[in-house]
Amino acid sequence: MNSDFRLYPEDRVSVSPEPRRERKQAAPLPRKSSGHGPVPPGRGGGRGGRPAKRKKKRGAFWFIGKLVKFGFVLAFLSGLAVAGILGYYASKLPPPSEMAIPERPANVKIVAMDGTVIANRGPTGGEAVRLFELPAYLPQAVMAIEDRRFYSHYGIDLLGLARAMIVNLRAGGVVQGGSTLTQQLAKNLFLEHERTMERKIQELLISVWLEWTYSKDEILEMYLNRVYLGEGATGVEAAARAYYNKSAREVTLAESATIAGLLKAPSRYAPTKNPDLAEERMRTVLFAMRDSGYITDDDAKRAMMQTAEVKGTARRAPGNYVADWVMEETTRLIGEVKTDVIVETTVNPRLQKLAEIALSKTLNKEGKEKDASQGAIITIDTSGAVRALVGGRDYGQSQYNRAIKAKRQPGSAFKPFVYAAAMEYGMSPDTLRNDAPVQYGNWSPNNYDGKFRGPMPLAEALAKSINTISVRLTDEVGPDMVIETAHRMGIDSELQRNLSLALGTSEVSLYELTRAYVPFANGGYEVLPHVITRIRNVKGDILFQRDVPPLGQVLSDLTVGEMNYMMQMTVSDGTARRAILPNERPAAGKTGTTQDFRDAWFVGYTADLVTGVWIGNDDRSPTKHVTGGNLPASIWHDFMASAHDGFPVAMLPGNYQPQSGTTLAVDQNLPWLQNGMPISGGRNDPAAIVVDGPPRNVGRRNNGGGIGGFFRGLFGG
Repeated sequence: MNSDFRLYPEDRVSVSPEPRRERKQAAPLPRKSSGHGPVPPGRGGGRGGRPAKRKKKRGAFWFIGKLVKFGFVLAFLSGLAVAGILGYYASKLPPPSEMAIPERPANVKIVAMDGTVIANRGPTGGEAVRLFELPAYLPQAVMAIEDRRFYSHYGIDLLGLARAMIVNLRAGGVVQGGSTLTQQLAKNLFLEHERTMERKIQELLISVWLEWTYSKDEILEMYLNRVYLGEGATGVEAAARAYYNKSAREVTLAESATIAGLLKAPSRYAPTKNPDLAEERMRTVLFAMRDSGYITDDDAKRAMMQTAEVKGTARRAPGNYVADWVMEETTRLIGEVKTDVIVETTVNPRLQKLAEIALSKTLNKEGKEKDASQGAIITIDTSGAVRALVGGRDYGQSQYNRAIKAKRQPGSAFKPFVYAAAMEYGMSPDTLRNDAPVQYGNWSPNNYDGKFRGPMPLAEALAKSINTISVRLTDEVGPDMVIETAHRMGIDSELQRNLSLALGTSEVSLYELTRAYVPFANGGYEVLPHVITRIRNVKGDILFQRDVPPLGQVLSDLTVGEMNYMMQMTVSDGTARRAILPNERPAAGKTGTTQDFRDAWFVGYTADLVTGVWIGNDDRSPTKHVTGGNLPASIWHDFMASAHDGFPVAMLPGNYQPQSGTTLAVDQNLPWLQNGMPISGGRNDPAAIVVDGPPRNVGRRNNGGGIGGFFRGLFGG
């Protein structure tokens, strides 16, 4: 019996009316044998027995697209990060509406009577200048070496930054910076100079704000006026003054290139310190200017042949002594200086230079030999205007103004006030007094040479600077009258009420001593010495204008005539013969020398100028026999002889003449002539002097009681 129940294809029921197609059997895919026999049906490469799909080929465009998409995403995220960082650091800055350029520190420009600049005072060392006032090659030199694309970038020079990075990479270190002038200005105006990421980012932000707010010319002008250029100079005007003693408006191409070269390292390239390096740097700047198209090859060659001549730093010039004093007077007159001002002074630049030369020449020639290291000189005209002042030998070494601030014993240079008091008391140049030993308590004044000459006229006593007679006169008229006369004539310092006052033991300054001699030269009128005539700001507004006060007479015409007669003898026949001026020009004055030759003075005058000179040492150590009649008188002569060039010869005021045929009858029995000894230390009795007629009562003022005590003996001049 057949037991096969399988259905054959022809026995199956067809579900489609269409005739059945025969399906071709696909050849099986080759398969690596696994050792387990053939692959069962339905377990081919595809799921559910379906063949596997092939992967599409991805070409270059697909890769580029993905890269661009990634780049956009990265840029977006980076932009967010940068914006966040910028926002964070920007939040530490004031809002743009509240930002403002800080005021430049105020400068005080001090000018002489002819408008020439004596010095600048203030933190910057020079005034601000406008861009249009400068020669074109000065800002061009700065741009050529620091920021060639200044007028084309917007505060940040990406090309310059990239170039600097390449140069630095090649050099293996930082040899070139990428900061623009705008960035440098931003740093100088608003930021500290530490190198941090925060400071650099804020610098970039402020640079953009500056470019948005100000024009290129305004930014360049601000930069040129605020950049530090060494030697205490901030701004190109200060630098030109410091290195070349001229305005930045007048600098040459070579000088401009040298100033621009300082920007890299002011101390290293300062022409006052390293002239060779400064010249090398100047050449580099000139080549940069040529490459930038600002100058031609010929311009550069000519500039290199005309090497900038350095005249030394203006901050060490002797004129700074008077400038310091003017600055003090300026703040006294107008208070704190908050804006640039111009101070017009009475200083005559020619006389100022002559005074500087006269003082330095003598000290350089004889100072070391004489152990005299310092000196001072001041000259005042008969109206009280200070025409020249030098407060020391070398301002660079010492800024102490010895003409104004130093107070020292004047020695015999004080005696004219004693004699002026005596003239007002009723004496005359012909009055006799005895040069003989005299004692007051335990003090006995001596003369400079230790000798005594007996009776002599007061004119001779002053000319020869006799100490004993000066003390006798002070005792006769009273110290109070001498003090009152000195104060009335211009001495401001406190004077000690004792007889040694006659020998100049109370300390005074050269300024006040010289001032007090002016009434002798101008006919007896007081003066208020002044050095400032006007102060104005850069806009022209007047902040101070000196009024000329009416002058009061402090000495009578007779006294002026008598004093000038006696003090001319001091120059012609006395202790100051070195001061005789050429062309028989009348001159008068008085020498002064203190104990152990510590201080030497000469104050003298003509009908035009009064000049005082002091020589000594700051530590008050003795000199080697420097007296008022040698070094000070020589300095005075050298200065005054040149100072009067072009001045007509003029007589001194007063017409006193000694009477011819005068007979002096002196009672030798008067107590004050008996060996020069006073009676019981009291006042000397008056002397009856007969001059072609009845006795003239020289008189005395009885102030009661004698002046005793202990006094030190001092030399006079």
